[in-house]
Amino acid sequence: MKALFDKVSAECSKLTTRTYSTSFSLGIHFLHKKLHEPIYAIYGFVRFADEVVDTFHHYDKETLLADFRAETFRAIETGISLNPILNSFQRTVNEYHIEHELIDIFLKSMEMDLARPSHDSMSFQNYIFGSAEVVGLMCLWVFCNGDRQFYESLKGPAMRLGAAFQKVNFLRDLHYDYYDLSRTYFPGLDLENFTPEKKLAIENDIDEDFRYAVEGIKRLPKGTRFGVYVAYVYYRALLEKIKRSSGETLLQSRLRVPTHQKFKLLIYSILRYNLGLL
Repeated sequence: MKALFDKVSAECSKLTTRTYSTSFSLGIHFLHKKLHEPIYAIYGFVRFADEVVDTFHHYDKETLLADFRAETFRAIETGISLNPILNSFQRTVNEYHIEHELIDIFLKSMEMDLARPSHDSMSFQNYIFGSAEVVGLMCLWVFCNGDRQFYESLKGPAMRLGAAFQKVNFLRDLHYDYYDLSRTYFPGLDLENFTPEKKLAIENDIDEDFRYAVEGIKRLPKGTRFGVYVAYVYYRALLEKIKRSSGETLLQSRLRVPTHQKFKLLIYSILRYNLGLL
């Protein structure tokens, strides 16, 4: 039965999300139950594409990514894929009428990772848009359930939240990106001379993204708002930890928010949410 295969596919996307990201998994947990599967599906798709460019070093990444692209759009067109991650994703795309252009833009950003080890201001903005902002927009299509007017009203904040998450990831992963992948994302950043002033400028830019994004979180539908807010709180906490760390520390290790602190942040989030203090 196709329904059974679809169920297995959805479980694969869920397992992928929970294995790769505890923060996003917890945020998804607090979304309305009907939103779990489609958001897991989007994350699973994004994660697999990212794995191709970030970790499959002894394989032909260009061919793998090209095959993944072709199979993605074939799955969307035919309504099925034997790749359970893509089968789960195509169901979400077709059910919520996610614009195919967003998927194309995202995959182009993954192709940039194979071809461009560093960025200027223009390519950085293009990369952020493709790798992060459009992912926020895919999720927003699900949250708005086809309401185009509502989607358009929240488009800006959703993009800024995706951008903030991605920039925090870039700071957190400076060591891995630079030493293992030979990549630098922030334009004009010389990691051999990562000054406190440059670090502060990046952090201030992320703060601006978060300030703009939180106004959109407040306007999300009730079944969506708290889950997104939890992810926001976790990433803000990670940014604050980065702020307290030196550039040298970021280049030596990957910072994380420990589990016990995540639990405290969850309690904090629940209290603020129930008091209407988002």
